Amino acid sequence: MRIVVDVSPLSHQRTGVGNYVRGSLVGLAEASAGEHAVVAFAPASSRGRREIDSALAGVLVERKLPVVPAAHALRTLWSRAGMPAAERVLGRFDVLHFSDWMYPPQRAGVRSTMVHDLVPVRFPEWVHPRTRRMHGAKYRHAARTCDVVIVNSRFTGDDVDELLGVPRARIHVAYPGVDEGFTADGDRVDLGRPYALTVATLEPRKNLATLLEAHRRLARPELALAVAGAAGWGAQPALDAPGVLRLGYTPHEELPGLYRGAGVFVYPSRFEGFGMPVLEAMACGVPCVVSSHPSLDEACGDAAVRVDPLDPDAIAGGIERALAEREELVRRGLDHAASFTWAANGRAHLAAWEAAR
Repeated sequence: MRIVVDVSPLSHQRTGVGNYVRGSLVGLAEASAGEHAVVAFAPASSRGRREIDSALAGVLVERKLPVVPAAHALRTLWSRAGMPAAERVLGRFDVLHFSDWMYPPQRAGVRSTMVHDLVPVRFPEWVHPRTRRMHGAKYRHAARTCDVVIVNSRFTGDDVDELLGVPRARIHVAYPGVDEGFTADGDRVDLGRPYALTVATLEPRKNLATLLEAHRRLARPELALAVAGAAGWGAQPALDAPGVLRLGYTPHEELPGLYRGAGVFVYPSRFEGFGMPVLEAMACGVPCVVSSHPSLDEACGDAAVRVDPLDPDAIAGGIERALAEREELVRRGLDHAASFTWAANGRAHLAAWEAAR
C-alpha cells in the first residue's frame, strides 16, 4: 500500500497529539518493513515545515511537505471546498489518513482519520472556540465519509460510537507507544530539592488548580511541585505559590530526565483520550498518582494510585501513598508501560486499513 499520513499537527510545538503522530509514523515504518510506502504529508508555512522536519528527524518515511502561505487558512479552505482531490497533489495512494486539522477530498482509496478524544463534544467549555469549530467540522465530516476511524483507547472508541454515530466496525483502537528514550536508566534532572511532577498544557481540563491546592495541603514542605507545560488558554493556574516550580514548555527529548528526577508523578486531569504522560512516567520508573476518571483506566492499568480529581485531600493522600509504596508502584509501572509499543501501534493501523480495502 501507499499510505499518506497528514502530519499537520507537527507544524507546532509537540504535545500529546504531535507525539502520537510522530510515534505512529515510527511504528508504521517499523511494521511495514519495506512492504508499504508511508508518506508524511502537510501543507505548511516555512516555520511549520521546519518544525515538521525537526520532529521527523530519523523517521524513515517519505516526506511531502509543500510550503504555502497562510497554511492554516489554506487547509481549512481545501477541506470545506472539497476540491481539488488529494490525488492532484499526492499522486495515487491506497490510504489517506487525516488529522483534526484538515480533511482533504480524495477520489479513491481508504479514507481514514484519527480521533484522540471528544472533549470538544462532551465538554465544549473546556476548549478554545476555534478548536471547537475546527474539530466539530472534522467530526461531522468523518462520521459521514470515513471508512476507518482510529482511536487511541477503547474509551474513546465508545465515545465515537455513542456521540458521532460511527458504526463499531469502522472504529479501530491503536494504543500509543512509549518512545525509546523513556527508560528508568539515564540522567536525572536536579531541581535543587525533591519534587512532585506534573506535565500538562495549562488549560482548564488539566485541573491544575486542584493540584496546587493539594500540594498546599501536603505535610511535606520539602517537596516542591514542578509544573512542565506551556500556557494554554483560559484562566491560568496561580503558579507563583510557595514551593511551585514553573518550568514552562519542556521539549519532548528533555522529559525523560525530568520524569526520572521526580519523587512522584501526578496527573489530575478531568478527562483524556488516553493519557500518554502516565505511560511515559511509568516507563521512566516513577510512581504515579492519576485521576480516577475512567478515560485514564487504560493508561493506568493496575499500576497507579487513583484519586478523585476534584478532591485536593484525596490527591494529597495519593501522593503520600505513592511515596510510601514507591517500590511496588515502580515495578508495576515498568511492566505496564512495556506492553505499549509504537510497532504495535503501527500494526494496528495497518490491520485497520487492510480490513477496509
